[in-house]
Amino acid sequence: MDLKQYEQRKFVLAEVIRSAQAIDTKDNDLQADSRDLLTRLAEDQFNLMVVGRFSRGKSTLMNAILGGAHLPTGIVPLTSVITTVRYGSRPQVVLHFRDSGLNREVSLSELAEYITQQGNPGNTRRIAWAEIQLPVEILRRGLFFVDTPGLGSPIIENTLTTERFLPQADAFVLVTSFESPLSEEEGHILERVRNTDKKLFVLLNKLDTVTPEERLQARQFVTEQLESLLGREFRELYSISARQALEGKVSGDRKKLDESGLQAFEAELFRFLTEDRAQSFLMNMYERTLDRLIEWSYNGSQLEKENSWDRVIERLRDQREAITGIERAPGQPVNLTEERPRPWTLTIDRKSGCSICGSVLEATFRFLSKYQYELTISPDAQHEHARRGGFCSLHTWQYEGISSPYGVCTAYPELVHRIAAGIDRVAEESRDVADHLSRLLPTTQSCKVCDVQRDAVQRAVRNAAELARNSVGKAARIPASCLPHLLMVAQALGPGDATQELLTVHASLLERTAEDLQRYALKHDALRRYLTSEEERRASQNALLLLAGHRNLSSPWVIEYIL
Repeated sequence: MDLKQYEQRKFVLAEVIRSAQAIDTKDNDLQADSRDLLTRLAEDQFNLMVVGRFSRGKSTLMNAILGGAHLPTGIVPLTSVITTVRYGSRPQVVLHFRDSGLNREVSLSELAEYITQQGNPGNTRRIAWAEIQLPVEILRRGLFFVDTPGLGSPIIENTLTTERFLPQADAFVLVTSFESPLSEEEGHILERVRNTDKKLFVLLNKLDTVTPEERLQARQFVTEQLESLLGREFRELYSISARQALEGKVSGDRKKLDESGLQAFEAELFRFLTEDRAQSFLMNMYERTLDRLIEWSYNGSQLEKENSWDRVIERLRDQREAITGIERAPGQPVNLTEERPRPWTLTIDRKSGCSICGSVLEATFRFLSKYQYELTISPDAQHEHARRGGFCSLHTWQYEGISSPYGVCTAYPELVHRIAAGIDRVAEESRDVADHLSRLLPTTQSCKVCDVQRDAVQRAVRNAAELARNSVGKAARIPASCLPHLLMVAQALGPGDATQELLTVHASLLERTAEDLQRYALKHDALRRYLTSEEERRASQNALLLLAGHRNLSSPWVIEYIL
């Protein structure tokens, strides 16, 4: 079970709870209890607390796990400020202030001004915590890093701040180093962690700074200290070089990454995250939901809905294995990246979703802006417009949107007279009324704007196909296409590697969008919309744009299809 599967199992539970809500929408107790269950699902997050003396390399370690130099490093000592790292649609920092509900957004480059002793001495700005938001996939699945002020710094409040935050952690990563392993302050933290009975990982960092003999001596010393402090055999000790790991991931140097030792720690961390912790959470939520369903079914006011409750309870029980099962075979590696890395990255146009739709909309607007003026002043343009039967219904209203009442009054008389005369002729002949009237209707073939639109589509499709064809085997940013235009691009490309890669990245984008829809719905039901990311808030719009294309390019109704 990887993080994606874990999330989908939460969505299955959410659907069952929604079905229970629907049995009696007027039962306030049922609705409140259902929201409580949905809230637990929506708020689920894994707080991985990183502790250690200052200058141990905690920020470098988090950067290495996140796969890039996202967090500032080398800033010591920090003020008494907890720094969390969570998913966000764009890199930014949200500052939360003490005794105030107001937040402030700043850039990552400004972070030092608020969390360092130099920029914020004694935390005079009264910052409760700094929340770093990054568009990194692993954070999108609910993993929260909690970076604590360094222990043993000259600022006593730093250590106190770290200790106060310990109860909120789900697991701990203690970062010490080969240079001076397990300081007195770190030993004190270990005693506190031992009393929480939560998962603990200990990392000996700066592996690249000592000899093999020194490594063995340091590991033996730390192992003995850990077993003495914790009172048990301790196996979660890892020797790493966070610096090498970060350099290896950024440069793609597999040898350097292997030598860093980080991958062994990552594998166990994600195994714990996606199996031990995930299974425990899902099982607890399953049992709690089942207990509530049975309790609701026995409610006297619900007895008349007994069959409905039985169906929902049976549905949940049928989903037990799907919700709580662990499917990873022995020896199968944990899926750290969740998705196979691809050389192409899809970009979604914020306004039109599909880049081809955007090109066509721009071409249509440019044409109408010019042509509506010609219709206002040119008898020849008005005559041609009347002869063609006007615009199709879709483009008629787009024309109206950029024209004026005066423009319509000067452009349309000839067309309206022409249509009136045509209807008169049909009335006089009194036969084949439908056939003759249908000839008066404008079509996509007679509409001048439709001609412009078709030409723009053909150009945009050719350009998209050429970009895809030239990007095979390369790292490239490819604009996303809606489903109708994706079909056209695939047809233009024909069978081959470019088509396969294009379809695969679009399938991944749609799958990601579907998950954003589910997340938004869950957080909405749980009254936790403030937890939604920008992608989740835009998911409904993006989904429709990707499936159907932009509304202003949708084909008008054809009368034959209705009759």
